[in-house]
Amino acid sequence: MLSALAKLLLWICGWTLLGEIPPLKKAVFIAAPHTSNWDGFWLIVYGFSFDIRLSILAKHTLFWWPLGSILRALGAVPLDRSHSSSTVQQLVNMFAEKEHFFLALAPEGTRKKMPYWKTGFYQIAVAAKVPIVLAFIDYEHRTMGIGIQIDPVDGIEVNLEKMRKFYAPFKPCRPERLGPVAFPPDKMTDRDEGS
Repeated sequence: MLSALAKLLLWICGWTLLGEIPPLKKAVFIAAPHTSNWDGFWLIVYGFSFDIRLSILAKHTLFWWPLGSILRALGAVPLDRSHSSSTVQQLVNMFAEKEHFFLALAPEGTRKKMPYWKTGFYQIAVAAKVPIVLAFIDYEHRTMGIGIQIDPVDGIEVNLEKMRKFYAPFKPCRPERLGPVAFPPDKMTDRDEGS
C-alpha cells in the first residue's frame, strides 16, 4: 500500500524512476547531488516506492516521543554527533549485526557548497566490506534512481573517477551549492581507506 502511494506521489509530481535496486543484502547507498532538503524527502519516497528499507542518519536529539517513533518508521537511525570519531565504527557494527542493511548517505554531508565530499561513507564500506551503490536525483529532467555499483577494493582514485563520470550529467535543485566530487588530499591514499 505504501509503495503504491509513494509511486503515485512521484507520478503526480512528475518524477520518472530509473534503474533497479541491486540484488544485495547490504550496501552503502550514496545519493547526490545534495543541495536541498527536498533531496532527502524524495530519497525516502523513492525507497518506499520500491518497498525497500533505506536507513538514514538523524541527530539523536530528534528521537523524542512521538517524533522518534515516526523517524524510526521512516528508517532513521539515531546518531550522536558528539562522538564523531566513533560514528564509522557504530555503523560498521550495524552492518555486522544485521542480515539486511541498506545505509543511505549524502556524501557532501551538508546542503552548502563544500570543496570536498566527506569520506565517512567510503570508510564505512571499506571496513564493513560492502559495495557502494550510486543513487542520483536530477531536477532538470525530473528523474531519480539507482545507477552503478562500485567496490572499494578498486581503490580511491579509480572509484572517485567513476563517481565523477556518473554524477556529471545530473542537475541539482540548487546549482550554486554544487561542489566537486573529490576527497580531501589527506584522504587520497589507500592507507587511509580503512581509518
